[in-house]
Amino acid sequence: MSASLEEVRPTARRPQDLLLGLAGVLAVALVLLAVRVATGETEPAAPAELRALVPPSLLALLAGAANIMVIVLAGVTAVERLLRREFRQVVRALFGAALAYGVVGAANATVVAVSGPGGPPDVLAVADTHNLFTSPLHAYVAAAVAYVGALPLGRLPRLRAAMWLGIGLTSASVVLAGVTTVLALLLTVLVGGACASASRYAVGLSRPVPATDRLIRELRRFGLDPLGVAPDGTDGEGNQRFVVDTTDRRLDVVLLRADDTSGWWKRLMALILLRDPVAPPVLLSLHRRLEHAALLGFASRAAGAAVPRVLAIGELGLGTVALVHEHRRMVPLDAIADDAITDDLLDAAWAELGLLHRHRIVHGSLNGDTVGRLLSGRVAFTGLSGGGVAASPLKASLDVAALLTVLALRVGETRSVDAAVRVLGVEGVAAALPFLQPAGMPFGLRKRLRSRRAALGAIRGRIAELAPEAPARQARLERMRPRTVVSVVAATIVGLVLAYQLAGVDFGTISGADLGWAAAAFAASVVCMVAAALALMGFVPIRLNLWTTVLVHYAGSFIRIAAPAGLGSIALNTRYVTCMGASPGLALSAVGLSQVVGLVANLPILLVCAYLTGTAHWADFSPSGTLIAVIAVLSVAITAVLLLPRLRRAVVDRARPYFQGTVPQMLDLLQNPRRLAMGVGGTVLLTAGFVLCLYFSIAAFGGQASLTAVAVVFLAGNAVGSAAPTPGGLGAVEAALLGGLTTVAGLPAAVGLPAVLLFRLFTFWLPVLPGWGAFHLLQRWKAI
Repeated sequence: MSASLEEVRPTARRPQDLLLGLAGVLAVALVLLAVRVATGETEPAAPAELRALVPPSLLALLAGAANIMVIVLAGVTAVERLLRREFRQVVRALFGAALAYGVVGAANATVVAVSGPGGPPDVLAVADTHNLFTSPLHAYVAAAVAYVGALPLGRLPRLRAAMWLGIGLTSASVVLAGVTTVLALLLTVLVGGACASASRYAVGLSRPVPATDRLIRELRRFGLDPLGVAPDGTDGEGNQRFVVDTTDRRLDVVLLRADDTSGWWKRLMALILLRDPVAPPVLLSLHRRLEHAALLGFASRAAGAAVPRVLAIGELGLGTVALVHEHRRMVPLDAIADDAITDDLLDAAWAELGLLHRHRIVHGSLNGDTVGRLLSGRVAFTGLSGGGVAASPLKASLDVAALLTVLALRVGETRSVDAAVRVLGVEGVAAALPFLQPAGMPFGLRKRLRSRRAALGAIRGRIAELAPEAPARQARLERMRPRTVVSVVAATIVGLVLAYQLAGVDFGTISGADLGWAAAAFAASVVCMVAAALALMGFVPIRLNLWTTVLVHYAGSFIRIAAPAGLGSIALNTRYVTCMGASPGLALSAVGLSQVVGLVANLPILLVCAYLTGTAHWADFSPSGTLIAVIAVLSVAITAVLLLPRLRRAVVDRARPYFQGTVPQMLDLLQNPRRLAMGVGGTVLLTAGFVLCLYFSIAAFGGQASLTAVAVVFLAGNAVGSAAPTPGGLGAVEAALLGGLTTVAGLPAAVGLPAVLLFRLFTFWLPVLPGWGAFHLLQRWKAI
């Protein structure tokens, strides 16, 4: 039986997981009780001797590297499971880690409470360590053990081994540094394992109990005696399909589920973006979807269309129903050879569609896999559940436009249009001319048109030849473009965040900046321009003048006022390098390489600074919450980009100028240590200059924040600004920096706001005026 079919049953819970969890907690309790009873007979620990074995600085370095590795790999494994849509496994692992962290805190508090004024016994805790989550048991180690134990990593053995290695290094560090004792560490691991088992039982396993017997019983209730069940992929709506062999015939079964919302979200977005006549129906409930699919099947068959007869509708429980109909073997259009698509086949396809339209039935989801030929030779349609009855002529014209496009992608626009004219007539085909646009096409057909963007124009041209009087103006099908929705939502979020953060702020404090610190911030902003010039000079294989390159970056400050963050500077730098003698391809790849190296260099800086921000690594080797938050945000962002096709395409289109042709330039750069040192050094100096500028801006208003926290805030804000569609990340950068300073750095908004404004004044607004002069001067020199 198929594993997909088995998922109709609830997730299973193994009793042994519950027993293991309870046994682990009981064992920890017994050990702590035994230690309490025998505390007077235990040998005291020797933390001083342990600390003498390995230098504390080396232990801190090893623990820091191990912690970063474990947390980064935890994010990687979570992303891998999310991409496989194994959400339950991620929830189970996170729940196990949180449970272990909480249990360790409760256990430590209990030990301290029952130990009396003398504190915990020496066999459990070191005398000079007092932390609820690290003494005597270590919460981070327990959470890491629970995460790895609750998340099955059989498909990723190397990652699993690396995570266990990182946990082992941290565990050894806390023992050798005298943070905890060997017995406390063993109890910590035991708590982590017990919480992993408890999490597996509480959240459940991803391998559910087989439930094919429920479907078989349902089929037998209708007098159908199934002999075997085999998966048959999914339909156009994402519903699972199965083929069932009975004693006398073959059946097709479609499973519809209440929790399957993939098609629902597409329809909802289409309802928001498209006008009412062309928007698809949004069916909220499972039974509405089932009734709609059955109604389309009955109506189409009554009209004489070649659709399979609905035999039964069964309920499998738990929000799952089965739609059973007779099996029709059909070869989809995508699988038919080009030479087998004759004019008779094209005419038959148009005749079948005309039959549906005469009975006011529309398909709504025409594509290469929903149009096909039966073994009898008759053309048939599948996927009618996305259509409608009592449809208006406008929806019928949308069907005509879709079928024109489907056939044109296989046989060309001339044969497709000519076949439609032979069957429907010139007027029927001309009525579809205003709807030949991507917004009027079904979802699956839009994806195919992205690689054949000229197809719709060719079809319109052929129809115009046959019907010159046909209306050539495209109908307005969209309420708004997706880009408009994104821009409005982004502007609204940024405005709300800024409004919330600006509430209660006294703007009079902006004029009270300390001139000394403000001058230091201005000097740091000037260093940023020189550093950016050095970085570009290092990555470009031809010789560039330093001060001319600095002027180019000032000119880039003027350009980015009217261009999205990053793109204007790329275009200007590429133009400058080209004018200096490089070929266009070499200039683009060299400038893109500088951006790639900046990303590669800033990521480890962000991780290290996030680890150092707010962490007590010198005391107990626990990573900071900032690092965990950074990894969580990165994991969610990467998952969203990889799972959502539109977002993935937008990111690829945005990142393509940065990465185009960079590999050959990278290989050439590695063979030139001087250029490599200048490029990488300029990139690091550029980041350091921005961080110091923000740090000095904070100091100018009397604020105090750690340099590592300021670095995390700047790097995160810079990433937000790069992704924002506004020029220079305007609005988004300010909101991100202000939010970071108040949450990560702990500054009050009354200090954070003027500091951010002063920072943006020096790094964004002030360079605009000299940038305007540099731009015109470079044009006069023909350097750009």
